[in-house]
Amino acid sequence: MIRIPILAVVTVALMGCNESGSATGTEQRSSPAAKTPAESAPSAHYSVNGFDLSSVSIPRGDIHRGGPPRDGIPSIDSPKFVAIADASFLKPDDLVVSLTRAGETRAYPLRILVWHEIVNDTIGTNHIAVTFCPLCGTCMVFDRKYGGRILDFGVSGLLYQSDVLMYDRQTESLWSQLKMSGVSGELNETRLELLASEHLTFDAWRAKYPDGRVLSTETGHRRNYAVLPYQGYEKRETIMFPVGKIRADLKNKEWVIGLIVNDVAYALPIKSLGGEMVVIGGGKRSVSVRFDPVSLAADVRELATGAPWPYVKAYWFAWQAFYPATQVRKSNDAVRPNK
Repeated sequence: MIRIPILAVVTVALMGCNESGSATGTEQRSSPAAKTPAESAPSAHYSVNGFDLSSVSIPRGDIHRGGPPRDGIPSIDSPKFVAIADASFLKPDDLVVSLTRAGETRAYPLRILVWHEIVNDTIGTNHIAVTFCPLCGTCMVFDRKYGGRILDFGVSGLLYQSDVLMYDRQTESLWSQLKMSGVSGELNETRLELLASEHLTFDAWRAKYPDGRVLSTETGHRRNYAVLPYQGYEKRETIMFPVGKIRADLKNKEWVIGLIVNDVAYALPIKSLGGEMVVIGGGKRSVSVRFDPVSLAADVRELATGAPWPYVKAYWFAWQAFYPATQVRKSNDAVRPNK
């Protein structure tokens, strides 16, 4: 793994944006900051970015400050939505994540998510968190209702395995996006429910959902959503933060469809899929996966019921960091369930 001293590919400051949206010179992510003596020394109370890390379920030494303080990357807590005709800020090939609930379909453009990383939203009686980590390429939608409480998530400014650590404002527990569970605090080791969502181009989305609504750029924060601050990052093999051992099966930033079936993790390299169907699993459950190279949409469904199956589109290095035993499957590997 090659590390670079600062994220040169981030072209515009996020944390360092003033209220006019212009850069002040501070980049959103930088290399792991050197630990202060207080942070390095063992202590009954260990705090970073204002979070108590005295007791965590992940290696404490693998938690890194990403650059901004907590909430330096502001979540969107009162999202507004517009009709497709009013979403002129989007280009046809812009990527969106889509969710349908209570008879309504909403699109969350990555062009906006890259600046905020979390949207706390409610559709009907469904309380959801749309989360995005630009460093891992992962956009995941979670149910934010737990134990009768509605959790509101924010960006902690901390990273684990190069992936965003979220926190909930009700208990200040930290949560790992790709691990899909709490890692500290009152809700440590509590699982998050990953919801099935769609990832596709805006052009394909508006053709499929002409009555859908799009997250508005009126987020309550001044950001230049015409600019993609991580432009070029995807094309470089270098990563910023340590993730331990990286398997050599694929290139670091090769896109994969990550999913878990029958408690087994799988990674399907997108470029190998074409339009063919791959069937994963067998026994208790089998899941079919198709990928459309035009719309960039993956169709992942349980074979028996046809119901959408939750999956993650991610960089290979990120998925395998959290699921080191993941099986790599390609379109010519399986067209029928495993026995």
